Amino acid sequence: MDKLKILLAKGRIYESVYELLSDVGISIHLPDRTYFPTTNQKDLAFQVVKPQIVSLLLANNKADMGFSGKDWVYENGCQDDVVEIMDLGFDPVRIVAAIPETKDFEKLLASPVTIATEYQALSRKWVEDKKIDGTIFRTWGTSEGFVQDNEDSIAQILIDNTSTGSSLKANRLKIVDTLMESSTRMYASKTAMADPEKKQKIMELKMLFETVLNARSRVMLEMNCAEDKFETLIKGIPSMKSPTVSPLFGGNGYAIKIAVKKSEVPTLLPKLQSLGATDIVEYELRKVML
Repeated sequence: MDKLKILLAKGRIYESVYELLSDVGISIHLPDRTYFPTTNQKDLAFQVVKPQIVSLLLANNKADMGFSGKDWVYENGCQDDVVEIMDLGFDPVRIVAAIPETKDFEKLLASPVTIATEYQALSRKWVEDKKIDGTIFRTWGTSEGFVQDNEDSIAQILIDNTSTGSSLKANRLKIVDTLMESSTRMYASKTAMADPEKKQKIMELKMLFETVLNARSRVMLEMNCAEDKFETLIKGIPSMKSPTVSPLFGGNGYAIKIAVKKSEVPTLLPKLQSLGATDIVEYELRKVML
């Protein structure tokens, strides 16, 4: 099999995916002024590109696999030309329409409007679906400054991505509609998925990513329990499948291991103690294969 060609997007996606690759045992190093990271995997080849073009390159079979926000896949109209392998859940955002806080949306639409956005295709579809009399003004990067509550404002509506909405609020803008929700996802080209060897490698990578993501949301709890408390404790604790139990040296109790979701720990620890658990230890997991 030829090397699996993988696209890494610049910016926040790169940092998140870099950490994920590292956690599964794939190290990459990006030398200064280059776009081709080196790696410890002989069957993988990486290239760093702008996040906006990852899906276009995959759709045109210029690479086998890549990481992109769902928003840019739909912005490029590539959703039917690439294969979504999995949602990594990184950098969740909403693509929203926003206007000045002081404006009424319905009254604003009574006159022709200008829409400032990086998302040309998504905005055109939104304008058509809403039957808005509007023109689209292309922006690059930060766009909040183009929409202000005055006659000199370049645009009256902003379409942009937001995670918390804090930047919009800071610029006195309010959300009036959500076009879509997006996050970082793993995509493959249709050609790569039609190649049995490449498809197998892509699905193996997916499995490795899943083990790391599963582990990030869980912890292992170890505890001891006296014999007379054992049945009550076992009935009261959750676990992924069933707890691991072994007798303590001397035969006067049991050692118990359970893997639980991190979100359960704050309420679970007091409960375990009340059920008779002692010597409770919590530690992180590196990989969990369900």
